[in-house]
Amino acid sequence: MNREEKAQVVQEVRGAFAGAPFIVLTDFKGSTVEQMNTLRRAFEAKGVGFRVVKNTLAKRAIAETDHAPLTSFFKGNIGVVFSGEDPSSAAKVLKDQIKGNQHLVVRAGYFEGDVLDDSGVMAIADLPSREELLVTLLRTLQEGPRRVLGVLQAPARDLLYLLQNYVAKLEEQEG
Repeated sequence: MNREEKAQVVQEVRGAFAGAPFIVLTDFKGSTVEQMNTLRRAFEAKGVGFRVVKNTLAKRAIAETDHAPLTSFFKGNIGVVFSGEDPSSAAKVLKDQIKGNQHLVVRAGYFEGDVLDDSGVMAIADLPSREELLVTLLRTLQEGPRRVLGVLQAPARDLLYLLQNYVAKLEEQEG
């Protein structure tokens, strides 16, 4: 690989780091090609990037950025997981893949300015997904107006029930 190619890889990796809200460094030593292909396909299905980069190039890419604390973790075989818009879905896919591949190990993670250990990365996997959070937000926003509408309709509904009961009572007295 010549200097131009290396510079291009560094720029690509720097861009991937900058565009991902959640990053995980994994060690995959001992994994088979089939296991790695399964891992890549699972990530692709969720819009998550997975890349194996030379450690020296990765260190250059994150030097003097917010991700610089990850430099010390680039030793040995490192695969980098770049989440899409939903960090929890990336972490969930990773958690599922770790169950099926005992050789896949989390070295470190990076989320919102913090370096995470493997338990921190797994805690992200337990968070609700973006879609679940949006549904919860929508339900919360709809609940207030729904209750107000119920309160506004209650007097008319109660008056209707009162009149229906009065009509039924009058019919009983006549019949």
